[in-house]
Amino acid sequence: LNDVLVRKHTESVFNMDGSQSCRSPSRQKHEQSHTQPNEVIDSSTPLLPATNGDENNSAIQWFGIDIGGTLAKCVYFETASSSVDLEGAETQGVTALRSFLKSAVTYGSTGLRDAKLEMSETIGGQTGTLHFIKFATSRMDGFFHMVTTNGLASFPKVVCATGGGAFKFEKDFKEKLGVELMKHDEMECLIRGLHYLCRHDTDECYYWADPKNTSTHGCQGTKVPVHLMANPYPYIVVNIGSGVSILLVESARSFKRIGGTSVGGGTFLGLCALLTGVESFEEAIALASGGDGSKVDKLVRDIYGGGYERLGLSGDVVASSFGHMPNPERRAEASKEDLARASLVTVTNNIGAIARLSASISGVERVLFVGNYLCGNEMSMQMLAYAMEYWSQGSIKALFLKHEGYFGALGAMLHKLDPDIQQ
Repeated sequence: LNDVLVRKHTESVFNMDGSQSCRSPSRQKHEQSHTQPNEVIDSSTPLLPATNGDENNSAIQWFGIDIGGTLAKCVYFETASSSVDLEGAETQGVTALRSFLKSAVTYGSTGLRDAKLEMSETIGGQTGTLHFIKFATSRMDGFFHMVTTNGLASFPKVVCATGGGAFKFEKDFKEKLGVELMKHDEMECLIRGLHYLCRHDTDECYYWADPKNTSTHGCQGTKVPVHLMANPYPYIVVNIGSGVSILLVESARSFKRIGGTSVGGGTFLGLCALLTGVESFEEAIALASGGDGSKVDKLVRDIYGGGYERLGLSGDVVASSFGHMPNPERRAEASKEDLARASLVTVTNNIGAIARLSASISGVERVLFVGNYLCGNEMSMQMLAYAMEYWSQGSIKALFLKHEGYFGALGAMLHKLDPDIQQ
């Protein structure tokens, strides 16, 4: 009910070509105001530090890693030629790394190379392939062991890194691998990586046409590409990792954190682990896909016998998450699949509500949802798309990105690799 009462109506219509049929007063205020926000990057700060030619050609610049609370994400740029100047152990290290990466798409129990996300790209004057890899942060010891036993420790000696784990595991990287971590701001790396991929891949960003309320229905709808960078600012980024951070991006150089919540991907996995015994995010999503959240959650129709039309609440809207569980008979009927689905709905609805309110207060029509919580999780994507469109009466559009959780790692790598990106 609170969500309806605080709804903020706008007069703007979002066009997918990036134009506006009618601009809201809030958007006009963004465009006309000369006041500056509390900027993380101000207009005088270059997106990348100046580097000399030797640094750009150095092998150390081809890696980026983002170590989060739940997952570590790596980006590796494999050059197509041997034009990068390497000698001795580094040359052997490059050969060993390439051989190891391409030998499989899975590494250990949690490591995964997202082969479908690989990109041919020219960066820093070099043509090659961007590889995207992730593994559970809880398996960092296994990662260190894998690197040393496969002869990868000799290359590189410095890695651009971001995320909380760049601080937590800095000593381990130095002592166990002899690798220095060049640390960069997490949110700055996120925005840099996001902008780079959206400019270089016109299919990176998309929205869901005709999304359904997947809290009570199966996944439907169609992905439709949209060119974000045609007319992007301002927009909001909702970064869903273990927790959630919400950023308002007002220009290529200016953004600020405007909110967040501790209820994120880590909450979903934690609830599922407690309630169903799963041990991985993939297991939890697979379990949730076969469940029925309405057997656990109390819906509006369970209270009113139908919808509450005066307030625009359909009977399918969740009135109380886990609201049926005080009833012993309902608890006995709820399966592990139902509990996992209800956990997913609870977390996703919370994220969607906070994101929509942030967008309404900021007068922004575009909301980008990113982070590995959305990887292989079309249920949540469509739930978010439906909720944003339904509760804003079509004035706010939910957008999604193919590379979901890798923007921070890419942004870290780009910090040193290509000084021309700022242009």
